[in-house]
Amino acid sequence: MVNYIHSHANNNIQTVRLIQPTQTTQHLSYCSNIHPGETWQQTQANLHDNLLGIRQQIAPDQDFGIGLRLSAQAASDLAKPDALAAFSEYLQINPLYLFTINGFPYGPFHGTTVKEAVYLPDWLDPERLRYTNQLADLLAQLLPEDVDGSISTVPGAFKASVKSEGDVQIIAHNLVRHVAHLLDVKRNTGKKICLALEPEPCCFLETIDETCSFFKNYLYSSDARKMLSQLTGINDSEADTALHEHLTVCLDICHAAVEFEDAKVCLNKLNQAECAVGKLQISAGLKFDEINANTVELLKPFEDNVYLHQVVGRHNSDLHRFTDLHEAFASLNSGAEFDEWRVHFHVPVFLDNFGHYQSTQFFIREMLALHNANPISNHLEVETYTWGVLPEEHKTDNMQQAIVRELQWVMAQLN
Repeated sequence: MVNYIHSHANNNIQTVRLIQPTQTTQHLSYCSNIHPGETWQQTQANLHDNLLGIRQQIAPDQDFGIGLRLSAQAASDLAKPDALAAFSEYLQINPLYLFTINGFPYGPFHGTTVKEAVYLPDWLDPERLRYTNQLADLLAQLLPEDVDGSISTVPGAFKASVKSEGDVQIIAHNLVRHVAHLLDVKRNTGKKICLALEPEPCCFLETIDETCSFFKNYLYSSDARKMLSQLTGINDSEADTALHEHLTVCLDICHAAVEFEDAKVCLNKLNQAECAVGKLQISAGLKFDEINANTVELLKPFEDNVYLHQVVGRHNSDLHRFTDLHEAFASLNSGAEFDEWRVHFHVPVFLDNFGHYQSTQFFIREMLALHNANPISNHLEVETYTWGVLPEEHKTDNMQQAIVRELQWVMAQLN
C-alpha cells in the first residue's frame, strides 16, 4: 500500500460537506485496464505477472493497492464462489489489497474496435446498473476492513445518445437505484463504496460545469431524495447524506486538461456543488500549440481503429470539439483555424516534451500541487490504458517498467 498522510492545515479551498477526504490514508496504484484480458482467468494472470514485480520496485516494504478493471465477463467469472474465495485468499497471502474498480469498459477493451461502444451499455440501460451492482458486491467482499471502496463508471452516456429530458431522468433514476444497492451493501457488509462518474470529452457529462449541474439538479435533488427514501425506507435527511456519500466524481486529469479546464477553478466548482471526488485518475493527453498541415502528420501515428481520441481545439476563447482525430483533420482541410489542440490520447505521465508538441503533464503537476495542499481524494490511480496503440517510438520501456516509472514520477510530485 503506497500511503501518503497529508496535513489538512492550509485549507485554501472552501470546505463543504464531504469534499475533503474523511480518511487520512491515501491509496495510489495504476489501473489494470492497461493489461489486455476480458475473462477473469486472463485478468488474474495479468495481475499475478505484473503486480508483485511492480510492488517490489515501488513499495517493497508495504502492501500494494490494486486498481482493478473488471469486464462484465470477468465480473461474472469472479462472482462464482470458488473463484472469489481463491482470489480473496490470494490477496491475504500476498502483499496486495483491492481498493478501487474501474467499471467503465463493460466489454472488450483491447485488440478490437472499441470507439463509442466503450460507453455501452450506458446508464440508460438497466444492464449497466446490474453490472455495476455486481461490481459493488464483489468489491465489498474483497475490501480490507479499514478501507472504503470506489467504482469509476461512464459519464452517463455518449452525448449523442442522450436525446431528451426523459433520457436524463432515466440516467439519474438508475444512478439512484445503484445508491439503494450500495446502502444494502453497507448494511449487510459494513463496507462503504462510492460510485464515481468520470466526465469525458463528447459525453453527457463532459465539462465540470455540466457535471456540477447534473449532480445538483438531478442526483442531489428533492426528487432523488424522495426516490431513494421510497426504495430504502430512510428519511429525507438520510437520503440526502447517502446521495452525497455514494455518488461522486472520478476526476480524470487528462480529460479535464483536454477540456481546457482550470485546475483551481475546477476544484472550487466541485466544492461549491458539494461533489466529492471519489477517485483522482492521473493521466496525460497531447498538446499542440501550432496547428497547421504538419499537425496532421504529427498526429497520424496516434490514429488507430481501437479507441476514440477526442480533440478539443481552441481559437481565441472559443472551443471546438471533435469526436475523433479524423474529424479534427477534416476541419483543417476545410480551412478552420485554431490556436491550440488538446487530444484525448493517454500517454505515459512521465513524458512531457515530444519535440514539436507536448503532453498535458503540466496539468497533472498543477492538480497534484493543489492535492498536496488540500487532498482531493483518497483514491489515486494512474491510468495509461493506450500502451497497446502507443506509437513505437514512444514506448521507451517495456510496459511493466513504464508503469513503475509512472508511479515513481507521481510519487515525486506528492509530498
